[in-house]
Amino acid sequence: MPTDPPPPPPRINRYLADHGHGSRRSCESLVIEGRVSIDGEVCTSLSRRIADGERVEVDGKACSTAPATVTLLLYKPAGILCTRDDPGGRQTIFDLLPGHLRQLRKLHYAGRLDRDSEGLIVLSNDGDLTQRLTHPGRKVEKEYVVNLAQPFRDADAERLLGGIQIEGGLARATGVERVSKRTVAITLEQGMKRQLRLMLGALGYTVKRLVRVRIGGLEDPGLKPGAWRLLGRRDLSALFGQISV
Repeated sequence: MPTDPPPPPPRINRYLADHGHGSRRSCESLVIEGRVSIDGEVCTSLSRRIADGERVEVDGKACSTAPATVTLLLYKPAGILCTRDDPGGRQTIFDLLPGHLRQLRKLHYAGRLDRDSEGLIVLSNDGDLTQRLTHPGRKVEKEYVVNLAQPFRDADAERLLGGIQIEGGLARATGVERVSKRTVAITLEQGMKRQLRLMLGALGYTVKRLVRVRIGGLEDPGLKPGAWRLLGRRDLSALFGQISV
């Protein structure tokens, strides 16, 4: 079976954007103004592609050999897919990002939300960070606020904590708190597909709304649906708790 050809090297503006020099539009200005050199020669061509091993400098300073690390927090609205591309043309979480981030290579989400769910999701081009967030051994908590069609029965809290067999295996909650008659806050450390909906469905509940409100120790009640922000070191410390960053 023939294999797909490797992708072409990035154009100069994308290369500069991926290495932390701003948006692709602003990086175009750096090139046009003659502030970029490749292997010691000034480059003013926006069509120039950067091959592996070429030395790129901006204002005489070399670009780092690795792309700038970008980690952001996004509020996924309901109805948006957690995928990079959808064959059906439906809107994805990457469509919510500006172009220079949307095109950033190796930007991945850590811990998907299904289409009908909403709330916080972390995206990063730091592979080690996303691995640590999603590895079962790390047990990073994720808290959800769930609105139900039926009143929540206090006795079912123990059933959720004790474990319920679903399609992906034995699913357990690590925390359950009734917020109101039909609303419950549930904390998970597992990450099975549609886990909460299946657990609650097994107990006879219909989920009307499901919102992820916390990842690790990181919350952002002011972040609106569809909005995002970059995460700094303090955010990452909250995200991982006692895990060093």
